[in-house]
Amino acid sequence: MHDDDPWNVWQGRAIDAAMLFARTCADLSKDVPYPSSGLEDIINTIMTELWDNGFSQPEIRNAFEKAIADMPRYAAGQEKRGMG
Repeated sequence: MHDDDPWNVWQGRAIDAAMLFARTCADLSKDVPYPSSGLEDIINTIMTELWDNGFSQPEIRNAFEKAIADMPRYAAGQEKRGMG
């Protein structure tokens, strides 16, 4: 793996963006000012923002479905990650 490999550069940028988004979601979910899970509203908003930025409904749906299908492998049977 080389640092100048375009795939590695792109993947690093994607991971950084996802981490920042997830941390922002966690912070926002702590301070929801009305009865809500917070995360549901955030995910709904990211879906609409993806659509507003040119992704098609099938692209968005497929991405969410693939991510959800991969969750058991990533979570390895844990319902929630312990935030020690």
